[in-house]
Amino acid sequence: MSSRVKKDYYEILGVPRNATKEEIKRAYRRLALQYHPDRNKSPDAEEKFKEISEAYAVLSDDEKRRIYDMYGHAGLSGAYTQEDIFKTSTFDFDEIFRDLGFDLDSIFERFFGIRRGPPRGRDVVMNLEISLEEAFNGAEKIVSVPVSEVCNACGGSGAAPGGLKTCRVCGGTGQKVDSRQTPFGFFTSVTTCPACGGSGRFIEKKCSTCKGSGYVETMKNISVKIPRGADDGLVLRVPGMGERYAGGQPGDLLLVIKLKPHGTFIRKGDDLYIDLPVSISELALGSKVMVPTLDGKVEINIPNGTPPGHIITIKGKGMPSMQGGRGDLKVRLKVVIPKKLSHEHRRLYEQLYNLERRFIEEERKLLKD
Repeated sequence: MSSRVKKDYYEILGVPRNATKEEIKRAYRRLALQYHPDRNKSPDAEEKFKEISEAYAVLSDDEKRRIYDMYGHAGLSGAYTQEDIFKTSTFDFDEIFRDLGFDLDSIFERFFGIRRGPPRGRDVVMNLEISLEEAFNGAEKIVSVPVSEVCNACGGSGAAPGGLKTCRVCGGTGQKVDSRQTPFGFFTSVTTCPACGGSGRFIEKKCSTCKGSGYVETMKNISVKIPRGADDGLVLRVPGMGERYAGGQPGDLLLVIKLKPHGTFIRKGDDLYIDLPVSISELALGSKVMVPTLDGKVEINIPNGTPPGHIITIKGKGMPSMQGGRGDLKVRLKVVIPKKLSHEHRRLYEQLYNLERRFIEEERKLLKD
């Protein structure tokens, strides 16, 4: 148990001290959904999630709640380790997290450093490149990923024929039981057997095909849905498609979205930027110009006297946002000067130059030395 000053468990869950188990369970379900860090990106979400989970672990277990009501945090510290708080409780985390769509074993290991059984496989991280159009419309892509399949030679045991033995430390139970006398009574704690990792067995002779892992790697095509508005760096989680350990839960596949550069648009958040080629005469006289967007062309009005580099914003013509709505399209007016002039073109430019020279010279006089 941590030495820092802890808040009252009833206060953390927002329930009275005479709350029933069902009231405590409902309060925890609501708070777990609110503060799970995969859903809540605020800086204090993870710490809050740990806090409410520890409070629920104590208040949903009759014996722990009795000790806490009598002696407070000091009583629990004398009777249980941090691991015991979660491992020996009778509270039903499994049911709650399953209903909420959370991976219980992943949560215990990630937030509390506790493994409830055989080790969970590591997550596999891969980049997934998509086009701007796919991010705009949403897409379904077929991705070829390395996956671990059960080894046919050993049936997933990781052992050669006759090479799988019962663990001598735990006698095949997968658990280590420790009993100790404390000032508050006699307590028994159950932890995962360190010798076999909770499997209850150990490999005396490894399978020659999978080298004891129980799995062989192969490539598999999976379908992945790209949500509308997906941006560079977005992580899509595919449960159960990561690495495996024999007897343990597989990790997840994490697909990191990489947005391909686009020939016309630049994306910044939910906004799109485009450089629109225009002539000097269009800016001076004003004009109406058709501008491409990702869902068709739209017409913009360029007022007379508009300076080069000016940005015209077209509301709601950017990328769809994953939170709803759409960003804007920012049109930057980029003046294009012809590199080669025809005889007629040159004659007209010279006339324009003579007309503008006096005006330009007056403007230049205003410059300070």
